[in-house]
Amino acid sequence: MLEENGYLLRIYVGERCKHQGKALFEWIVRRAKEEKLQGATVLRAMEGFGSHGEIHSAKILDMSTDLPIVIEIVDELEKIQSFLSHIEPAIQDGLATIEKVHMRFYRKAKD
Repeated sequence: MLEENGYLLRIYVGERCKHQGKALFEWIVRRAKEEKLQGATVLRAMEGFGSHGEIHSAKILDMSTDLPIVIEIVDELEKIQSFLSHIEPAIQDGLATIEKVHMRFYRKAKD
């Protein structure tokens, strides 16, 4: 196990957000991989609202096709800030937060 301090970039967007003909969350994750960031995870929310105040829900009677998406990416602050500056032009409607975290890497030893 490896331990170190790092930062968590959390990006909130809508499921329908697109960039270059692809879902924005997919494009962001692929860019994070290209930039060799430590890791990225996409979470699809059950319900939420953003700056426009409209509630998006996964309830059966109200099947929204624009559920909230949260993309979480961890790495060093400098890499997170650099990455964010590259992807910000693609985020037309959303929110990004950065917070300090303590990371623990669990990796299986090579056989």
